Amino acid sequence: MSRFSALPLRALSALVLAATVTVAAPSIAKADPSSPIEPAAVSSYQSKIKNDGTGVHYPTNAVGELPVALLLQGGKVHRQYYSQYAAAVASYGFIVVTPNHKRLNFFDHDYYTSTSQVAETLSWMAAENASAASPLHDRIDTDTMVLLGHSFGGATGLSIAEDKCSIPFCTTLSFDLPSAVKAGSFYGTNNAILGIYPTIDNQIPVQLVQGQSDGMAEPAQAETSYTKIANGHKQIVRVTGANHYGITDVQNPSGAEAEVNSQSLSQATSIAVTARWAALWLRAQLGDTAAATYVYSTGDASDAAVTVTSAP
Repeated sequence: MSRFSALPLRALSALVLAATVTVAAPSIAKADPSSPIEPAAVSSYQSKIKNDGTGVHYPTNAVGELPVALLLQGGKVHRQYYSQYAAAVASYGFIVVTPNHKRLNFFDHDYYTSTSQVAETLSWMAAENASAASPLHDRIDTDTMVLLGHSFGGATGLSIAEDKCSIPFCTTLSFDLPSAVKAGSFYGTNNAILGIYPTIDNQIPVQLVQGQSDGMAEPAQAETSYTKIANGHKQIVRVTGANHYGITDVQNPSGAEAEVNSQSLSQATSIAVTARWAALWLRAQLGDTAAATYVYSTGDASDAAVTVTSAP
């Protein structure tokens, strides 16, 4: 049975929330008319994964257990700048968590993701699901995690996908890919190391989403990295007019490195397009046949903002 075969959106009785929980106004991603999934209203609250302040977005009225999408932030980008993208992905049936992970990366102490966040998030999923005070009590599929990533966070995601402990992404002595991690979608990401592109021995399906106006992680780098993804399902989605910060709430988030190219798409449009393709790709890898039809067959033709290549 498809993991998403029982996701009708019906009204639930009101949730009793703890005093520290806030509920966001509903947020709906702009839908492609041909998309098989109608985006749902989304709520949010603040939590903590280990020591990281974390934003949590989830479909307000979804029935049944939901998979968790761990959003790995870009280097030096505060998690607050992913609120719209996180809400948009969540509207397609995911609990999206965005930890603010600050650590030393060589000589720079700033927001940098690490492979350790996978185990930390799985622990949070189990504890949150068991907590009667949580808005997500008994609502989390604790056996299913997918990955989202931006820039450095996407590169961390590629390292996770390879089941590798590699510098600068792995901050522990070892890393083992949990079976709960099923797939990843990474924006503005490549695996170039001093002009060299190693083979990506991925153990899970991988999607690259690439803004064609990206002046920091260049389109040609993503194209080469895509050819290096060795195993199973893979896809590259090219978004015309989007630059490196096409998934953040604003261009050039405070504290992050500045993009050199302008973006011709509106921020709302680039977020809606990238979130839709990431969410439906991830749903497809979890067994949603309607989402698979969209990302592999009909979506490219219906969405003027993208061109798509998939394999196998």
